[in-house]
Amino acid sequence: MTDGLAAVLFDMDGLLVDTEPLWLETETEVMALLGAPWSAHDQEALLGGSMNRTVSYLLAKATRPAPPATVAEWMMDGMLARVRAGRVVVRPGARELLAEVAAAGLPHALVTSSQRAFAEAVLAATGMMFPVTVCGEDVTATKPDPEPYLLAVKLLDVDPDGCVVLEDSPNGVASAAAAGCRVVAVPSLVPIPPAPGRLVVTSLRNVSLVSLREFATPSAPATGPPPAGVHGTPPGMSRWSEQKGAS
Repeated sequence: MTDGLAAVLFDMDGLLVDTEPLWLETETEVMALLGAPWSAHDQEALLGGSMNRTVSYLLAKATRPAPPATVAEWMMDGMLARVRAGRVVVRPGARELLAEVAAAGLPHALVTSSQRAFAEAVLAATGMMFPVTVCGEDVTATKPDPEPYLLAVKLLDVDPDGCVVLEDSPNGVASAAAAGCRVVAVPSLVPIPPAPGRLVVTSLRNVSLVSLREFATPSAPATGPPPAGVHGTPPGMSRWSEQKGAS
């Protein structure tokens, strides 16, 4: 089928998997070693960021500093231990949407600020697979810089304006928009407002391949209202009755 949708790009933490509670636990644990408290507000400040950014933030609050490489190792060890303990929770609708995109033969990629070792552990634990993965160490500048998504579209050999990105964080949304992609935001910890070229939904259950195709083809006529949980609908997001799990 020929249409305006060239590829679908997925974030990982907070979008496909609910790892934010694990990050909060690990950050709190590491900050205890560094002699300072940690809060949900601190975690929100790092949402969608890289390991380097996380380590710098942690050390800025520390009263017992440690080498950055050591702090990064503590963070990675803590997260990997939690993944291997079977504590990764797949978010509602994630498996179904990924399976639908893959079954259609549509180019798709995982674009995450997490380190590759962690991303691969999460994929192994969940059984999800991607033909292309872009991780934190693959780029010189992580989200909100556009480089991660620009690298993904280059590896998929598609144009950014035909791509739809699924993201949960303001940093990720900014990165995708700056790369020239359309964005479906599924906010996790921090609210994200609708904007031109951006759709905001409450769950991946509100997203299907049909709706992604329509979002990538804004000239299509609208034929009905979106379901509850979908905000900022641009022209073309019409066949909502065909979506799965809309609530």
